[in-house]
Amino acid sequence: MDIHQVEMDQETNMIRLADFPQLRLITWNRRDDGMVDEREALAIYERNWRFVDQARLDESEKALIERLVQDLGGGRMNV
Repeated sequence: MDIHQVEMDQETNMIRLADFPQLRLITWNRRDDGMVDEREALAIYERNWRFVDQARLDESEKALIERLVQDLGGGRMNV
């Protein structure tokens, strides 16, 4: 499966929380079928990075974070 099919809705650039285990864990208070836009996803990771188990990030979630940091964070994650 193409990573872009998993991580976002192509028309709206929305990320499904359930597709990324660590993102889902740090958004525990949101609906299971919730979605966020890319900018909000990066902000959530940055605000909650201390709760992300980096050793448990799978390859698709690592790729998502890297892409968000490069595209929206100017190459730097603010944690």
